[in-house]
Amino acid sequence: MDEAVNRAREVLNESPADRLVAAVAAVLADTYAITTTELLQVDYRLAVLLPLGGGEGITTPGHPAWRCFDHQEPVVADGIGYFPVSMRGERRGVLRTAPAPDDPAAHAALTEIGTALAHELAAVSAGTDVYRSARRSRRLTLAAEMQWELLPGRSRTRPAFKLAGQLEPAYAVRGDSFDWSDDGERLWLATINGMGEGVAASMLTALATSALRNARRGGLALADQAALADQAVYDLHRGSQHLSALIMELDLASGEMTVVDAGSPRLLRVRDGEVHGQPLEAQFPLGMFEATDYHEQRFTLHRGERLFVVSDGVIEAAGQQTRYGETALDRFLRRTGSMEPLDAVRSLLGDLRAFVSGDLVDDAVVVCLDWTGPQP
Repeated sequence: MDEAVNRAREVLNESPADRLVAAVAAVLADTYAITTTELLQVDYRLAVLLPLGGGEGITTPGHPAWRCFDHQEPVVADGIGYFPVSMRGERRGVLRTAPAPDDPAAHAALTEIGTALAHELAAVSAGTDVYRSARRSRRLTLAAEMQWELLPGRSRTRPAFKLAGQLEPAYAVRGDSFDWSDDGERLWLATINGMGEGVAASMLTALATSALRNARRGGLALADQAALADQAVYDLHRGSQHLSALIMELDLASGEMTVVDAGSPRLLRVRDGEVHGQPLEAQFPLGMFEATDYHEQRFTLHRGERLFVVSDGVIEAAGQQTRYGETALDRFLRRTGSMEPLDAVRSLLGDLRAFVSGDLVDDAVVVCLDWTGPQP
């Protein structure tokens, strides 16, 4: 097993960016007599698994490929093997192989190879469009292209937390976004509820996100991060454009959460099957006025507690006769307790699309955070 995994890692490191799957396929053919190796990438909407080489995507719930993706474990059905392609909690897709070996040790090795492939995909993504282009089921708008390029990923798993986020409508999102970073001791999370339409909204969100990153990487306190982003937006637009943001910093050892609510998206806490809104001090959105003075709030999470951050586009999503609303949102969030954060986010947005009978009209962002506390 180790020999196959080590060989796969070696050839992945040496292969051209566009030949990663072919390189893995050659190793699997030599080691396990696998004749077909295919990468299925999850699309931007988290709704279809798309073959890298083109062809019909997989949308059927319960399909072995989706069972592999959802449960993050090997699945073998009808002689075909499916292995997760994920790293650090970021799910990129599934490796489909045929014929699948029967040996459990081989399944463990193929799972490790899937992880190695995921790491390499992340490493080469900035230098090639091969994988980005293949994981879209339709064309992204220019604004959406800009928004997706801003994101740090869609899910992340670390010893003390699990995290996931998603934007809708995935192929036409404009101003809503999120950002996160951790250093092993703290987690920073920002969720932005942008204003405006099209590229202008994306540019405004990109400015605010870059300003927050610049302040965070400079070691500024949370309130000062908000102030720097506020000033950057105001200096350019003089109050004519602004955007709401919720900026958070979590101490991963103690569970203490520091928050700046700049006219923010909604923050909800789920504990023991009950949903509670977290009261926050509403402060001015970023860029509304010059030199706004922001204040930090603090509260403590309970081990195993779940947080949801949702933008107005979730609450205000309109069906034929009524809006989705807080009651429906609370009822649905209570049902997500057994789900992983990415599955909870995906399920909520799927419920919203079913409610409106199609794609959402307004932007919506959902972020889900589980704090599990320090692990041995």
